[in-house]
Amino acid sequence: MEERSVLCIEAGKSNRLYLRDLWEYRELFGVLAWRDIIVRYKQTVVGVAWSVLRPLITMLVFTVVFGKIAQLPSDKGVPYTLMVFAGMLPWQYFSNTVLTGSEALIGNQGLISKVYFPRLIIPTTRILVSLAELLVSAVIFVPLFFIYGYLPSWQIVFVPFFILLATLFSLGCTYILSSLNVKFRDFRYVVPFMVQFGLYLSPVGFSSAAIPAKWQTLYALNPMVGIIDGVRWSLFDAPLSATAFWSAVIWSVVILLAGFWCFRRMENEFADYI
Repeated sequence: MEERSVLCIEAGKSNRLYLRDLWEYRELFGVLAWRDIIVRYKQTVVGVAWSVLRPLITMLVFTVVFGKIAQLPSDKGVPYTLMVFAGMLPWQYFSNTVLTGSEALIGNQGLISKVYFPRLIIPTTRILVSLAELLVSAVIFVPLFFIYGYLPSWQIVFVPFFILLATLFSLGCTYILSSLNVKFRDFRYVVPFMVQFGLYLSPVGFSSAAIPAKWQTLYALNPMVGIIDGVRWSLFDAPLSATAFWSAVIWSVVILLAGFWCFRRMENEFADYI
């Protein structure tokens, strides 16, 4: 006879077995992630092309506003359009994850209140949706490099490392905000404002070189500065300060651990508030 695994929930052991449960429910993670990807583009006329159009249009707006009107400098002679697009991709990866992930638990109320599974799976699936969009959007680099006659640096092999940092930071923020959003529904209005505000504090439409020297250290405490500058360094050999790099590494890990702790502290109360 086929052996079946039995899930036994015992008092006092949930924290110790939680990571094991995450692995045991990996198939559910895959199903929910695929569902989120399908739902995101269901009944849309343009479909997956939105993953290309959104960063492309934003890139053009930022290029005109910051590059043409404000006349801000680019990095080491890199075409301004390429520099902006290299900053836009990791930022949209982060913002898409946080915006959709913070609402993930609220959008799955029925599932949470009926059956047991590690609730952490629900906001985590949003990272795969954002990653899929990132990969599709990155295709735009091919014609852009051809149009500007620009070849990426050999350091392009380090791009996955900075995407990993963006993943850790995005997940940490998502865990914190999604758990708080269950108890305090005001966060559904606060999160979009925070993300929009963060856009102008991060070097998406401009180079970090435009920041005055006296503010560089404080500015570099934003983890997205090191992540975005790291992607540009990988593609164009653009400047990357040690402070911004280590800030991105340290804060990404710290926020991820803090997010996991916060989520676990509040997880047992989700069903009560939902």
